[in-house]
Amino acid sequence: MTSISTTPVRTGLPRVRDFHPSDVDGIVELWERVSRPTGTAVYALSEVLTSCHQDHALVAVDDHDRVVGAIVGRAAHAQGWIVFFAVLPSRSDSQTGSALLAGLTRRMAPLGLARLSALVADEEARFDDYLRDGYHVKQNLRYLERPVTVTASELSVLRELGGRSLPDDLWDAMGGMRREKELLELRLITPLTEPELAVRCGVVPPRAVMLFGPPGTGKTTFAKAVASRLGWSFIEVFPSRLADGAPSVAAGLRETFSRIAELDHVVVFIDEVEEIAAHRQGEPPSPTQGVTNELLKLIPEFRSEPGRLLICATNFVRALDSAFLRHGRFDYVIPIGLPDDEARTAIWERFLPPAADGVVVDDLVRSSDGFTPADIEYAARRAAQSALERSLAAGPGVIDGPTTQDYLDALAETRATVSGEVVADFLEDIERIARL
Repeated sequence: MTSISTTPVRTGLPRVRDFHPSDVDGIVELWERVSRPTGTAVYALSEVLTSCHQDHALVAVDDHDRVVGAIVGRAAHAQGWIVFFAVLPSRSDSQTGSALLAGLTRRMAPLGLARLSALVADEEARFDDYLRDGYHVKQNLRYLERPVTVTASELSVLRELGGRSLPDDLWDAMGGMRREKELLELRLITPLTEPELAVRCGVVPPRAVMLFGPPGTGKTTFAKAVASRLGWSFIEVFPSRLADGAPSVAAGLRETFSRIAELDHVVVFIDEVEEIAAHRQGEPPSPTQGVTNELLKLIPEFRSEPGRLLICATNFVRALDSAFLRHGRFDYVIPIGLPDDEARTAIWERFLPPAADGVVVDDLVRSSDGFTPADIEYAARRAAQSALERSLAAGPGVIDGPTTQDYLDALAETRATVSGEVVADFLEDIERIARL
């Protein structure tokens, strides 16, 4: 590795030398001063520091050995990239910038690179230094990026907790339920994906939300769709498994949330949360009261860090402890009801096979009013089985696909999961408990 001379060209100019590990604080201060105000840094501070240690880095220091400038380069195949280039403003900053660029060129020359390139923002203060050093502006190029929300260091924790990254099309794949989707888009997704806009409008990005509604209405599907829409990892916490390998359910819950704290950009989902957050009552206290108390303590801790969203779901919102739903723990308490006509249309179309091309979907949508997605899936599979048995009876080569009547007959024999009484209770809960 070629060493750069530490002798200044002219008295009074900062001298350029190799990066030393002791320069990290100076690099951090320099990066924050020149990058944070505009928010346009191409490379994150963590990437810059990694390259300082692993790639090619030079610093400019004053007479007190204080870092006043730095340049960091990285080689990728036959091309070199400038990862970071900054100089504190002074009367000699242009000379210092030129010295840093020239020094990096000499440092990376032995690598046999075909070109040395830089990505810069429009307001890049060192733009003229690049031009003076022989760099050329490439026209008609656009810089594109997509954040990767799971880093290598987080993968092991994510796997341990049973988490995963979801397909990015789940939100769009959910047909219908426009009111619910619009509400989640405005209350959850937009403040989290547009934080600067939210701050300007005085909106605090949500940290926790409760979904409630009758069984089988798709609360889990909505939680996964939110994670997909955000592009965040998804972890489902199963109350029934919290005691596995732990002294108690409360200890298992505490350990799980401790590991989750190591992750960024994650949606944590707890279904049937009433199992661990039911009304506390009775003397002596029931075993579940300790779990409820633990969860009540964990939620404020969870809310203290950005980049995480807790979604809880319950079929019995009335069973939850009153302290659990107080303001300050859950930002919103959102009802998820039975699928509307548009949603049922999308569900039916998902389950209709190619051989069912003559089925009148509108008839199925009308006849399945009041059914959950799971009810519709059961009826669709039952009709498909009837068609299969009919085709087998007709002999080889005969394919008699499901008909409209097959599906209507299957619906007539399917018992709806949600009774009229449950629907009435749900509507009452919307009036009493929902917080939108």
